[in-house]
Amino acid sequence: MKRLAVLVGIGLAAGGLVVGLAPGWWVKGHGTIAEAAAARLPDDVPAFFRAGGRHLAYLAGDPDRWKNRETPFLRRAEEANHFLDTEDLDGKPLPATNRYDAMKLMYTELKKEPNKVGVLPYAIVENYERLATAFADHRREPQNPSVPMKCLVYGGVLAHYTGDAAMPLHTTRDYDGRNQPDGTVRQKGIHAKLDAFPEKFGLTAEEVCRGLEAKRIDDVWEHVNKFIAESFTHIPRCYELDAKGAFDKPTDESRAFVLERCKAGAQFTMDIWYAAWQKSAKIQTFN
Repeated sequence: MKRLAVLVGIGLAAGGLVVGLAPGWWVKGHGTIAEAAAARLPDDVPAFFRAGGRHLAYLAGDPDRWKNRETPFLRRAEEANHFLDTEDLDGKPLPATNRYDAMKLMYTELKKEPNKVGVLPYAIVENYERLATAFADHRREPQNPSVPMKCLVYGGVLAHYTGDAAMPLHTTRDYDGRNQPDGTVRQKGIHAKLDAFPEKFGLTAEEVCRGLEAKRIDDVWEHVNKFIAESFTHIPRCYELDAKGAFDKPTDESRAFVLERCKAGAQFTMDIWYAAWQKSAKIQTFN
């Protein structure tokens, strides 16, 4: 379990929960991105969802809560959903089918374990489809009070993974330092520092959402993979800023960088939510 090595020391005292796997942003950072995304949704998205920013913000933390040491089956099933170590794909494209075909590729062609490579794109698209199906139920039964609840749950969970994709260190095997020829790891601890930044240094949903406008997505799978690839390009900047100590003591440079990544996450989240609403018009559901 590669992410077990990253201990960020997050104690959620109210529930007695300690998360040992590396989260992408602390829980409140995920919440800030989700709330920002909800604030800028177009008017044709159902009102309950647009008004549900606080619920979506809370629920966006659930995938990290599922990595509880007291729930080992769930923890093991969940861990690979949060990252994709791009380098470990050896330039091969992921199959645009399902996670099981991807796992087969990783095992048979790449000779690597899927839980070490990661399946983040599939976690995003699977939860996008869950949300689209829930929205379809809302179109069919707009007065059913149970449907908004599940839309918010699926939307919040989806927002966690879209937020992870915006965090560059969730797209690389150098997720917590860079291995050196002598066996040491340079800049170990960078992951926890960048994760903590939005919450620790007070980035707000109000500033994250400024200037965002929902965009239509033609191909969700393609869009997800392009977004993750773009996030991967910011890894050198992460290490550069960390080497300057700018994640320990924020500078104008580091704050602007992290704010831009949060804004990118909010834009991505909003666009995927909006795509789910649009797709729901084409889905036939049943009781």
